[in-house]
Amino acid sequence: MDQTGLAEFLRKRREALQPADVGLPAGRRRRTPGLRREEVAALCQMSTDYYSRLERGGGPQPSEQIITSLARGLRLTPDERDHLFVLAGRNAPARASRNSHVNPGMMRILDGLADTPAQVLTSTGETIIQNRLAVALLGEQTHFTGYARSLIYRWFTDPDERRRYPPEEHARHSRVYAAQLRAVSAREGTDSRADVLARCLLTDSPEFAALWAEHEVGITYSEHKRIVHPEVGTIAVFCQTLVDPDQSQCLLVLTASPGTEDHDKLRLLSVIGNQRLVS
Repeated sequence: MDQTGLAEFLRKRREALQPADVGLPAGRRRRTPGLRREEVAALCQMSTDYYSRLERGGGPQPSEQIITSLARGLRLTPDERDHLFVLAGRNAPARASRNSHVNPGMMRILDGLADTPAQVLTSTGETIIQNRLAVALLGEQTHFTGYARSLIYRWFTDPDERRRYPPEEHARHSRVYAAQLRAVSAREGTDSRADVLARCLLTDSPEFAALWAEHEVGITYSEHKRIVHPEVGTIAVFCQTLVDPDQSQCLLVLTASPGTEDHDKLRLLSVIGNQRLVS
């Protein structure tokens, strides 16, 4: 571990970031360039004291999870992320397994969507990051492990995954997920994450196996989707996706037309978050 190099790299990357780059207001005049240490610590979901020790060349060797959080919070490019791993004395993840690193451009867009549900997913449906309103609307989706990290896997194996969607639309969701996974599996090839996930689902879900046998591709959602929220009821939203250049990730943004009841429900969710309404 190169503590001095790690400290200098973190400081330089922090100083290169401006508040607008991460969706923060400029605020009062700043004495030093870039973000403050406490702002970076919050973006990286760690204590200010721990981040400050790293930037000063102290503290224990950071774990891979901490390095990933630092890379995401500092909006590093893939090459910068690799360099961060090396400085921390860790092996950089292989190119094929970098789905956990969010495209910096997508992060900048996500930072500006505080009042709109938005989240970044991999091609196999693993939710990498959600903003606060996406968690309020869809539930926390980033804490799963193993195959369950994929919402496609959870859809076919965990009944709870379906509770936020009207029952009459479940069959359509199933067809879309099976078709999406087939397309990704074909594109990424044998032994890819998508191929392994498909083979696992063929064993674990008779419903998926039946749909897979149909060999459907190109089945997509309409622009609208209905989501059943336990506190505010059914919300009809528009779904827009932004796909990164290598098609490994997409930014999903959910909106409702201003002046509608659905829009009012999203505004209510932005206030109550994950709290339960008292009757």
